Amino acid sequence: MLPVYGIVLVHTTSAAMRSEKVLLKAGLSVKLIPTPRQFSSDCGIALRFPWEHVELVKTLLTTAQVEVAGIQPLS
Repeated sequence: MLPVYGIVLVHTTSAAMRSEKVLLKAGLSVKLIPTPRQFSSDCGIALRFPWEHVELVKTLLTTAQVEVAGIQPLS
């Protein structure tokens, strides 16, 4: 079974907010959340998105040149 959500991990709060802006503009349902404990991150904020859109999220963030620390499934 596939995970329901994914997490975009970032290094800075500004990168988290920029990621949110890029993905919302593309029409995706995203939410800024505290970084879950199981993930190590430089920033205390992560971005949750529907896992079914993981490839689109990667493409959009790469195209927008948003630096991410990683994209992980949230179980």
